Amino acid sequence: MTRAGFAALDAGGLNWNSLPLRLWRKGNAMFWNAEDIDLSAEAEGWATLDGDDLAAASRLSAMFLAGEEAVTHDIQPFLAAMSAEGRLGDEMYLAQFCFEEARHTEAFRRWFDAVGATDDLNPLVADNPGYRALFLEALPAALGALHDDPSPANQVRASVTYNHIVEGVLALTGYHAWNQVCQARGILPGMQAIVRHIGQDERRHMAWGTFTCRRHIAADPALYDVVEETMGELLPAALAAISFLDQYDQPLGLDVAEFVTYAASRAQRRMAAIAAAKGDDAASVEIDQSPVALEDELATT
Repeated sequence: MTRAGFAALDAGGLNWNSLPLRLWRKGNAMFWNAEDIDLSAEAEGWATLDGDDLAAASRLSAMFLAGEEAVTHDIQPFLAAMSAEGRLGDEMYLAQFCFEEARHTEAFRRWFDAVGATDDLNPLVADNPGYRALFLEALPAALGALHDDPSPANQVRASVTYNHIVEGVLALTGYHAWNQVCQARGILPGMQAIVRHIGQDERRHMAWGTFTCRRHIAADPALYDVVEETMGELLPAALAAISFLDQYDQPLGLDVAEFVTYAASRAQRRMAAIAAAKGDDAASVEIDQSPVALEDELATT
């Protein structure tokens, strides 16, 4: 491989108004360090859980940690795809994005260490078929396809899988539910801080995913079929992964059906935002901040 030149040296420089570089700047301004989070009260709060509550909380937390590890591994082909397309701003943002996923992994692993959960935790996710279908099969397959073919269709499929299913349906919904439990019971302030920080990161990730689908669909509206196909294929597995907690009797006081509805409604809102790009011109989509505004709205409702 050879390099013909340098995008940062091109006439006009970088487009600082583009959504990826706005997300990059926002991420820099919101930096946090997982090691700085106070976890000294976590073991005491964790000890208040028992029976089905403890079992459900253990599974939910393990799903968080395993998921963050998986997305840290699997995002790397997307950076290469942005490089192949000559999109330096997106490549810069995805480098930050990848770092943030690694930081999320660190935060959850430190939390498990703080509550003394240092045994093998793999069994907590091993018997959840929906979760395994997504994280062991669909996610690595969709992102791995970008290695050989970083086409717009494969980018859209990868983004829907990663951003809209794994992050938008599973992660943000799970964090929302778990944070409600911690606040209602007045326990695990460290976990609450972790979820708050991660939620801020994930909203920017979601905005980039929606943007990426929008810019491809503005160029080729037929690619919306890939959005619908991928969502239709994977949404049942995501909702099944959440519903797996129904094996317990009202785990942690959660109404599992209610937060399945919460997840599905947010997927529909994001799909509508993607569909709205049909017929838009590429230049307007590049600087359109509506994906960020949507995530800010969803965070408060």
